[in-house]
Amino acid sequence: MQQYKILIVEDDRGLSQGIAMALREENTLFFQAYSLGEARKIWMSEPVDMVLLDVNLPDGSGFDFLQEIRKISQVPVLVITANDLETDEVTGFSLGADDYITKPFGLMVLRARVERMRKRMEGKPKGANYKDDSYEFFFDKMKFYAEGQEIVLSKTEQKLLRLLTANPGQTLTRERLLEVIWTDGAEFVEENALSVAVNRLRKKLEIRGRESSIQTVYGLGYRWRR
Repeated sequence: MQQYKILIVEDDRGLSQGIAMALREENTLFFQAYSLGEARKIWMSEPVDMVLLDVNLPDGSGFDFLQEIRKISQVPVLVITANDLETDEVTGFSLGADDYITKPFGLMVLRARVERMRKRMEGKPKGANYKDDSYEFFFDKMKFYAEGQEIVLSKTEQKLLRLLTANPGQTLTRERLLEVIWTDGAEFVEENALSVAVNRLRKKLEIRGRESSIQTVYGLGYRWRR
């Protein structure tokens, strides 16, 4: 039976552990992030089925991460916040949150809401994580198509593609790409490793008569052409 993967983004380590314990059951795997930076790294490297997202994090707002998620995925997201404000609730739903809970909350109540979200998603077909006129990328299934033809990507190429398509039109610096893609330690990666990965990915995505969607921003990094 396939594991159900939940990403918990909560800077309170005690609460994060409590949530994981309350939701723990067979075939459920948890990834715990205590900051936006950690959450982004996990998101880019692991296909998760649900996100429990605290709004107030030490390095930024969870709403920013929610926006990033919704650019490429309809994975269910439950927003957690200490702010009992109607405006925060409205903001969360307007950005694509599926549910909302305010601290302090009972773990049994949280469990009931998570179960409701899971049942709501059961039987729903999963859409493409990214789609345009030429490409269709299913990151959850690790299936990638260019002009309807399936292409095979390495894990590094998948990470690179996911990061680029999640930020269309934005220049991603070489430093950020190295940090996110080679999470085990970018300082030990050879200088040309990123260039090699980009060139291999470009070649696999190549479509005759069309400019490459991966553009080089000289001196800075790369971006995905809208």
